[in-house]
Amino acid sequence: MVFDNSREFRQSSGVTIQPPLDLSIIILSYNTRDYLRNCLQSVLNQTKRLTFEIIVLDNASSDGTSQMMRSEFPGVAYIYHNRNLGFTKGNNEGIHRSRGRYVLLLNPDTRIVDDALSEMVGFMDAHPDCGVMGCKLLNADGSLQYSCRRFPSYQTALFNHYSILTRLFPENRFSQSYLMSADDHSATREVDWVSGAALMARREAFSEVGLLDENFIMYSEDVDWCYRMHEAGWKVYFFPEAQIYHYIGQSTSQRVFWSILVRHLSMYRFYKKHYSRSIKSIDYLILTGICLRFCWVFFTSILGRFLKKRQVVRDG
Repeated sequence: MVFDNSREFRQSSGVTIQPPLDLSIIILSYNTRDYLRNCLQSVLNQTKRLTFEIIVLDNASSDGTSQMMRSEFPGVAYIYHNRNLGFTKGNNEGIHRSRGRYVLLLNPDTRIVDDALSEMVGFMDAHPDCGVMGCKLLNADGSLQYSCRRFPSYQTALFNHYSILTRLFPENRFSQSYLMSADDHSATREVDWVSGAALMARREAFSEVGLLDENFIMYSEDVDWCYRMHEAGWKVYFFPEAQIYHYIGQSTSQRVFWSILVRHLSMYRFYKKHYSRSIKSIDYLILTGICLRFCWVFFTSILGRFLKKRQVVRDG
């Protein structure tokens, strides 16, 4: 079903014609029923000046998502899969089914602020050189999420968002450079890449560079897509005038080991695809570094969950 909240029509020979479909919103969901409900309600309530469609792809949820979709959102296209296709395959299926001039990949754990999607489409219309764009993402408390960054480099292995050096010394120049944490996030600007949690892409652009690379199950697929956009001459923008809340990690928190493993596998795939010069000694060194990082992140994650449970028991 097409949702027409634009209230704008064109006249042609006395016949009222609806404008073309502006936007296809693709939401991939896995056991996030309540977040998905809030996300859909915010899209339908807040989006005022667009013709759009919503396509929800369910990666084998078992939390009652299908019943909720059929009873509460019968006008939304809903595709259920009996197995988890992963992030890239699921979104690519949604893109293949879409009809809009622009496609928005939107996480289910998001909430639209005001008429953010219309603002984003308006920006894309005004910037025909823009292949991909992202908006300002906010945490639940309204604080800023670093949703635009520079492309990873060899330094990123030590100064990434989760590294101990970044946590101990958050204001070091290497971490700030990669995360763009010292940059002005109130200004529209060209960036290297934007988060796939709320990523809008132009149909002409991805028709040229291709869809998401399905070798990335999830993680780094947004970095790779933006990298290919840059290589093809398209620009990537960060547009803070549009804002979306992102309650980060609601799907991946259900499968901690798997998500950490896949994140690090995707890091190495990105390195091999774009940075490797096929020098085995360097490739092994990078792989060793990523494996050590995986061990550290997994250990700290398990330790944090253990300490949290102990605190709950004590408080109880």
